[in-house]
Amino acid sequence: MFTLEKIAEYAFISLALALLLLPCTLKMLGALQQAGYNGRRFAAWTVRKGNMVYSRFILLAFLIALSSAVLAVVFSFAGDWAAYIALIPFPLFAVLYWIADKRSLKVPLVSTARAQRVLALTGVCIFLAAAAFAVGVNAAAYYAKIELISHLRYLPLAVLPILLPLLMRAGNALEKPFSSSKNKKYLAAAREKLHAAECVKIGITGSFGKTSVKNFAAALLSRKYKVFATPESYNTPLGIAKAIENVDLGAYDVFLVEMGARHKGDIAELCDLVAPDHCVVTGICPQHVETFGGIEAVIAAKGEILSGTKAGGFAFVGMDENTEKLDASAAKLVKVGVGVHGECGAHDIKCTENGTEFKLALGILQTEIHTKLLGAHNARNIALAAAIAYKLGLSKEEIAEGAEALDYVPHRLQPYRANGVTILDDAYNANIVGAKEAVNVLRLFGGRKFIVTPGLVELGILEESENAALGEKLAGLDRVILVGATLVTAVKRGYLAAGGDAEKIVVVPTLDKAEELLAEELAPGDAVLFLNDLPDIYN
Repeated sequence: MFTLEKIAEYAFISLALALLLLPCTLKMLGALQQAGYNGRRFAAWTVRKGNMVYSRFILLAFLIALSSAVLAVVFSFAGDWAAYIALIPFPLFAVLYWIADKRSLKVPLVSTARAQRVLALTGVCIFLAAAAFAVGVNAAAYYAKIELISHLRYLPLAVLPILLPLLMRAGNALEKPFSSSKNKKYLAAAREKLHAAECVKIGITGSFGKTSVKNFAAALLSRKYKVFATPESYNTPLGIAKAIENVDLGAYDVFLVEMGARHKGDIAELCDLVAPDHCVVTGICPQHVETFGGIEAVIAAKGEILSGTKAGGFAFVGMDENTEKLDASAAKLVKVGVGVHGECGAHDIKCTENGTEFKLALGILQTEIHTKLLGAHNARNIALAAAIAYKLGLSKEEIAEGAEALDYVPHRLQPYRANGVTILDDAYNANIVGAKEAVNVLRLFGGRKFIVTPGLVELGILEESENAALGEKLAGLDRVILVGATLVTAVKRGYLAAGGDAEKIVVVPTLDKAEELLAEELAPGDAVLFLNDLPDIYN
């Protein structure tokens, strides 16, 4: 059983299975990457209702097992060769699985060094699991001395596909110490660079509007200063470190840093990295309650930016019932409230399908603003950005000119026209406040009004109630297309409870199916809102 020839056999079969099954894990690797290589979040995705990760692997395992058993029995006359013939279904069905599972991820897998290491270590875990099975089943056949068991000895290897999610988690766990050590050195170098930088550093956090306020502030401040801002949604320690890696911060006057958080201490860690001179809290709502546990924890977490900002700096705060609980004075900061009763704010907001008009208050100064940006929330975002520019020395005229020249932020209520149809791309909107504003904007358009949405995420115990509330807001629209099976039940329930027409709502499994339906139904003059196109980790 443990002759050199047999050991070579076990190793060859195990290696072949690892090479065959590893491509079956690529989509899972993409989901793991989207989960920030967090094993628990990835595990939650694998068992999410309607996801069918385990269902597909169980089907693959069943087909292999059944075919192998049939071949082993049919070719039992071949003696010991029957066991090897029974291995033929493994490559056959593995290749068929690759072909059948060809649908790409919405957020494509990025082939980073870490992803490659996780994949390689997952392959090692598959090899070791296969080797353990191979040795175990051969030992059972050897000691049982029953011919049929000998012919079927490789049949238990069919269970390997079912273990792939667990083996990927194992590969990720094995890789984690290496990344942690490497990242620690990487972040230390970034911290040293940021602390030595003489530019004005402004940290921006909040439950919504971070990227928009960052982009608007960058555009306004650029009229007087050289400004560098973290790109897209680079709002984690590693994202910020990567953003500045090849940037000479000494060449800039202002550095705008978006700061995201899902857990207590995340913002404090980012402030320790950046050492901001001023800070912004755009607003607070029950976003990420799933990981924080409650709204009070969200408020406390966002408030970490106050204590993490240098004393004497400005704290620009978008005023709402939750941000009112933050105490900027305790952190020795100068609070600049931005809202209806704040030092700065957007007043008399008028929204149309062609843009937004409002009166911008900057202390005792006032000016009229006309922008092509859609929605009252964008007026408030502009007011926050304008407050920053005002306190950093821009004139009312410079701010007004800059505000009127602002462009759309990609995937945040960005309008397009195609074949006479208005498309509102709000794919990155996944919060309660933004969703409400997006639906309000959709209602401004003439013609029929369509919406495509999979619901809202990361709301924890509020997920059911808030998605039902979203559904209520959709009543009266001409077509409601819900995507997926994760959150849409609550959305549909709220829609129908609010008097929505059951004939106008439909649930489809994928965004592709939704687009096929729209292609059949849309006509010139219609408007369609794509609200929160969820990453794969939520589908």
